[in-house]
Amino acid sequence: QVRLVESGGGLVQTGDSLRLSCGVSGRTLSTYIMGWFRQAPGTAREFVARISRSGGTTLYADSVKGRFTISRDNAKNTVSLQMNSLKPEDTAVYYCAADSGAAMTTPGDYAYWGQGTQVTVSS
Repeated sequence: QVRLVESGGGLVQTGDSLRLSCGVSGRTLSTYIMGWFRQAPGTAREFVARISRSGGTTLYADSVKGRFTISRDNAKNTVSLQMNSLKPEDTAVYYCAADSGAAMTTPGDYAYWGQGTQVTVSS
């Protein structure tokens, strides 16, 4: 049993920063590859960032590379996404996802999902 709950979304202006958090319960966090995805209305869910079980390897979408940072604290069972230099095109619902296998950037590869948190960036 795995439960994921995101928090930290909100309304910000272009250039501002937000930090999203994902709390994981039900299993030891270190078991899972963790990812962040986002979805704007009328669009497909897209990959944002991924972090390995140990936290030693990260992967980012080109659109957020250099601006977003994914991190994890396995002792606290939390995963975070630090978002800097936000742009209007970052506006979306952001989802935390977990997988016990070898998930990469495809949403369908992740077995567990949170409910999402809204991020809105105004110009």
